[in-house]
Amino acid sequence: MPLAPQVPPPDFTLSELSPAALTGAQVLALAVLPGEDDDLEVGPGAAELAGLAGVPDLLDVLRSAGATGAAGEVTDLPGVRRDDSDASDALVRVLLVGVGATTRTDLRRAGAALARHCRDVDEVASAVQAVAGPEELTAFVEGATLGAFTFSLRREGAEHRPVRHVVLALTAPEVGTTEVLERAVARARAGWRSRLLATVPSNTKSPQWLADQVVEIATAAGLTTEVLDEDALRAGGFGGVLGVGQGSATPPRVVRVEYSPSTRRGRRTPHVVLVGKGITFDSGGLSIKPGQAMATMKRDMTGAAVVAAVMGALPAVGCPVRVTALLPLAENAVGGGSMRPGDVLTHVGGRTTEVTNTDAEGRLVLADALAHAVAELSPDALVDVATLTGGIKVALGQHLGGLFATDDALAEALVAAGARAGEPLWRMPLEREYAGKLVSKIADADNAPGGPPAITAALFLEPFTGGLPWAHLDIASVGDAPEDAFEWTAGPTGFGARLLLDWLGSDAPLEGVGG
Repeated sequence: MPLAPQVPPPDFTLSELSPAALTGAQVLALAVLPGEDDDLEVGPGAAELAGLAGVPDLLDVLRSAGATGAAGEVTDLPGVRRDDSDASDALVRVLLVGVGATTRTDLRRAGAALARHCRDVDEVASAVQAVAGPEELTAFVEGATLGAFTFSLRREGAEHRPVRHVVLALTAPEVGTTEVLERAVARARAGWRSRLLATVPSNTKSPQWLADQVVEIATAAGLTTEVLDEDALRAGGFGGVLGVGQGSATPPRVVRVEYSPSTRRGRRTPHVVLVGKGITFDSGGLSIKPGQAMATMKRDMTGAAVVAAVMGALPAVGCPVRVTALLPLAENAVGGGSMRPGDVLTHVGGRTTEVTNTDAEGRLVLADALAHAVAELSPDALVDVATLTGGIKVALGQHLGGLFATDDALAEALVAAGARAGEPLWRMPLEREYAGKLVSKIADADNAPGGPPAITAALFLEPFTGGLPWAHLDIASVGDAPEDAFEWTAGPTGFGARLLLDWLGSDAPLEGVGG
């Protein structure tokens, strides 16, 4: 089933700060910074705006509104007439946007707030980001993109559409700012794309449909792909993927995507494998979930969506290492052919799992992909991304993703990238004390042992990683946002795309890893 066309994210262009740039759009946005003694300061562009007819004293407006300059706070001046026209369309709406201490987080929140105040607007001229440097510019673009996210299958289309075009006015654009913007847009749109895929309803989003979307994303980026169907999965020993998908009318798939940077002749390029959990709907199988627990399960393929979006953006962010994505896609459905509690599955490489709970299915498909990566791809590091356990939400709430890792350098790099990108991770313990709970009397492991669920799920996956440096991102805690807040919009979040691109787009993503 084809998806109805969706509105695109905003476009961004750069401009020098000038009266013409600031007043040539429907909306003008300026930064507001907290000053000393509860005073306020209006950022770049205030002098240019003050020279126009009919502009009130901006500080008086802010004081009257009780503004504080906090990041994301917006004071709205609905109509300031341009001095060169008496026409009604010559009214410029001015938004005064708080930027706090101008950190990345502050600029990201300012961008998101601006986007929410500019729904249905064709063009915004913003000098908000002119108060900070390149890293903050990236954060502002991410916020302005993701704060505008919308998805609709209404016959009349979305209730509101995102702003079409944002002109980023800078006081003195530095050399390389165009490249910074291009990378920022790529990162922001990867977040948008992963969010969109996770929002698509599951009666459209079959494993084959999602595989087609991944191929389309990869092909547009110049990457190579391969899709494994049921026959290829049987031949490759993907017993976990086949077992999870066998109860569905829509059979499973595994998609492989390859990215290679331009490298110097004779120099080996480090290799990362990304694995994304792609359960297109999770009913729980025969160990069926309660009805309310299924309400968000169309997004149980967020890991695959994140990895697919990341792969599509790697050329734009200049990733210096080789990256392979493996995306196991299956629907965990209830049917006459569903796997049963008590079944034993044989994974890639021969390791066996006793299925004691069919609702612990994500680890079964991840296990196959990880084992395949070890056996066939010889990576330097493995990273998997999955909305895996409710236990991680109990542990961390809804603002932190969980990270398990066997390599300290890899863990530190991912935590740092998450902090920079606004997708924070908290490292969890791979506590061996709980490994004994995985013991099965008839197989190599039990898929649903007792003990702390997020930890035992990670311990279940570890034997499939072949002793390689490995990081497991359990993002079930942050897979859905309960309400609009800053750059998050209510519903699937696509958490992880920005942090992975921050990491993979750095100069040396694998520095110290495995050492």
